[in-house]
Amino acid sequence: MAHTLAHLNSASPADAAAMLDGLYGPAPWVAGRALQFRPFRSLADLRQRLRQAVGDADAQARLALVRAQPELAGPAPGGESAREQEMAGVAQGTADQQARLGELAAAYGAKFGFPFVLALRGPRGTGLSRRQVVDELARRLDNPPDAELLEALQHLHRIAEIRLQDRFGDAPAMGNDIWDWGEQLAAHSDPGYAEKGLLTVTYLTDAHRACAQQLSQWMRGCGFDEVGIDAVGNVVGRYLAGRADAPTLLTGSHYDTVRNAGKYDGRLGIFVPMACVRELRRRGRRLPYHLEVVGFAEEEGQRYRATFLGSGALVGGFRPEWLDQKDADGISMRDAMARAGLRAEDIPALRRDPARYLGFVEVHIEQGPVLYEMGLPLAVVTSINGCLRYQVQILGMACHAGTTPMDRRRDAAAAAAEMVLYVERRAARDGNSVGTVGMLEVPGGSTNVVPGECRFTLDLRAPSDAQRDALARDVLAELEAVCQRRGLRYALEESMRAAAAPSDPAWQRRWERAVAALGLPVHRMPSGAGHDAMKLHEVMPQAMLFVRGQNSGISHSPRESTSSDDIQLAAQAMLHLLDALADDTK
Repeated sequence: MAHTLAHLNSASPADAAAMLDGLYGPAPWVAGRALQFRPFRSLADLRQRLRQAVGDADAQARLALVRAQPELAGPAPGGESAREQEMAGVAQGTADQQARLGELAAAYGAKFGFPFVLALRGPRGTGLSRRQVVDELARRLDNPPDAELLEALQHLHRIAEIRLQDRFGDAPAMGNDIWDWGEQLAAHSDPGYAEKGLLTVTYLTDAHRACAQQLSQWMRGCGFDEVGIDAVGNVVGRYLAGRADAPTLLTGSHYDTVRNAGKYDGRLGIFVPMACVRELRRRGRRLPYHLEVVGFAEEEGQRYRATFLGSGALVGGFRPEWLDQKDADGISMRDAMARAGLRAEDIPALRRDPARYLGFVEVHIEQGPVLYEMGLPLAVVTSINGCLRYQVQILGMACHAGTTPMDRRRDAAAAAAEMVLYVERRAARDGNSVGTVGMLEVPGGSTNVVPGECRFTLDLRAPSDAQRDALARDVLAELEAVCQRRGLRYALEESMRAAAAPSDPAWQRRWERAVAALGLPVHRMPSGAGHDAMKLHEVMPQAMLFVRGQNSGISHSPRESTSSDDIQLAAQAMLHLLDALADDTK
């Protein structure tokens, strides 16, 4: 019989400790420290207290905790560890495969001094494949020791989380379904990537259109009253209120991807409200406002030189001149839309009347390491950083690398190198500012020629426009000074300017209350990445919820991941927000 939280909270210290025994292997002190915080408000609260117990321990205790775990390729362990290894087929395979696993595990132990720790049941809780286990072991062998110890501890927490879920009968039903939707939608990918098992879905390709049809089908199955694909390719589902003149809450995110992408960027923000609508329908509950969920057709700017095509259309920001842009194959956006059965002349009519909307909320994977390192599943976004991007060209003089004295050179690449380091130093001075030189090239460069030209990009971001602009002023002033000192010329082109989008205070507080209602700490943080919420911010209040990413929060990568348990918490937080908003708008 599964345990209950009420039983744990009321049990004697010995019985409570027995209920949590073995969550972290042979380390009863973890549960003992966590139990000091009884009564727990929720299982999520208990999970955080267990993490806190490990985090508050000294470095030697944490290292000993990892060292006490069973060897992956060692003698068969007992209990839960044995079942987890069996699910991953660790003990199966050919003699050569077993030898390879043993070699990797031995190399790992020799390098780090502790056994390889991996949550063998994975992000969905159903088990990793043997190939995934071997690949992960090989990858993590390259980690620095400090980073690998942190990763081992994170996997210990995941193991404990799944074991706790089993003992308390707390399967994340919504989270599992959402995770499965992500896997199924990722089956659609553009040519050249699909054959390699990689995910790329760019605007209005066959894979993109297949995704739109799949989302439409799922929305109907979830119980949306109205589902359609609009003139720009957005998938729009509406769950209607009891009265036609009710206001509307808007939510959603994008379903296109970058090239060689992960499965959660954007798409998570469509799936979570879909699952919420399904749950509301199951309960027979209508809200006193319409709920509109939009799968935005384009946000990433991968096929054409334009971004936020989907959300931009809803705020009247779609530019007609974009229709004449051509992709790498010479296909214009106008022709791509016609092939998809979309009418470009209908796009202006997509503009929403802000007076009819309560606001916009978005759920998004964090796309960074903050929550992963803090051990928190959710965070409330305070602002989406403003961004300035530039294309920079520095011009000097190309000359012989052997015969030109060092004090006579006008080296364009050396000036660019100075700028790379200055951007790094200057951005680090501000709280939450970031600066990146993402592309750097010496056109026509040669080993034995002093570079006469260098081109690079600048990407400067900050939580407010004032902070962003101060960063840009200093960087451009340094560019001027470096070029003047070195006798160089430069050309500068601003390629993008996006205003910061601070969260609406009232909507931010709604997300904060929803997170707190789950028994979780409320963490607030800015978003360094751009999101569809930035566009909706132009016409209505907005606020975002972040969901922790796994694998150190990596994003725009096939290794982008999250867990079904964290997704479950995001869905529960959104349901709480919807219910609380219903009380406010009655």
